[in-house]
Amino acid sequence: MSTGAGRAFAWMLVTTGAAGLLAAWVITLDKFKLLEDPNFQPGCSLNPVVSCGNIMKSAQAAVFGFPNPLLGLVAYAMVTAIGTALLAGARYRRWYWLGLNAGTLFGVGFCMWLMYQSLYEIHALCLWCALAWTATIVMFWYVTSHTIRNGLLPAPPALRGFLDEFTWVLPVLHIGIIGMLVLTRWWDFWTS
Repeated sequence: MSTGAGRAFAWMLVTTGAAGLLAAWVITLDKFKLLEDPNFQPGCSLNPVVSCGNIMKSAQAAVFGFPNPLLGLVAYAMVTAIGTALLAGARYRRWYWLGLNAGTLFGVGFCMWLMYQSLYEIHALCLWCALAWTATIVMFWYVTSHTIRNGLLPAPPALRGFLDEFTWVLPVLHIGIIGMLVLTRWWDFWTS
């Protein structure tokens, strides 16, 4: 049995994949410039808090031994391609959807770890990273909702009913919590 998806869902994958790909591309280019010139200041380094350069210079920026955005270049391109194929009428088997769901789960987990590191260890915020976090959060919740609503992941009927109507609540809540963490983390900076 194979399952397709509606146009809105497919466009969500294309849009979030493209947004993440853009963020990964810009961060990768800036990382290369930073490797060439240690004094390079990325365009998104606006002040002591919004400082992409500080994040790019951190150990967390290459947690697997290579710059993190290289993962994004591959992963977000794949998501964009999956969304484009769905727009063209593609249908995928259960294992494929579960693989996509597992990939987005890894992605959202990794982004949340990076967000924590950014806020509480590195003490800086990267706007391009925040775009990637947002794209990944939206992607994860909608892919999870899709797999549950289509019976690809077991769930009680009440949860399926909730997701049929209110999937949007989950990413909005998730992003809102991160926004509050960012706001409270640098409250003195924002209000001075």
